[in-house]
Amino acid sequence: MYIHLKIIGVLLIALALIHIVFPKYFNWKKELKSLSLINKQIMTVHTFFIAFTVFLMGLLCLTSSTELIETHLGKKILLGLGIFWVVRLFVQFFVYSSDLWRGKKIETLIHILFSILWIYFSAIFLTLSF
Repeated sequence: MYIHLKIIGVLLIALALIHIVFPKYFNWKKELKSLSLINKQIMTVHTFFIAFTVFLMGLLCLTSSTELIETHLGKKILLGLGIFWVVRLFVQFFVYSSDLWRGKKIETLIHILFSILWIYFSAIFLTLSF
């Protein structure tokens, strides 16, 4: 199971780095133009901290897999990470509108791939926490 934490670590770091292209990909310069300054900055700052948190999760999995799996504190951290990704999986299906992906090939593929990724993260973290 150590290998799964290493794989997840790499995937989480990659996921964090993908956030770098969000402003350009989602055309935030134009899309956020109508927002107040505080709302634009909240969007930017929150995106940064989400990416930073995901990066740190990945780094933790890469550098501390033994401690996570073999210690009581590590198991609590794994449980927390498992709950985090279960909630993210829930959001994938019950918060984001299916109008964002349904009937669109690329968006549907991305929806499916990320759903699988959230399931994988959830399953590994929760399994290792017990």
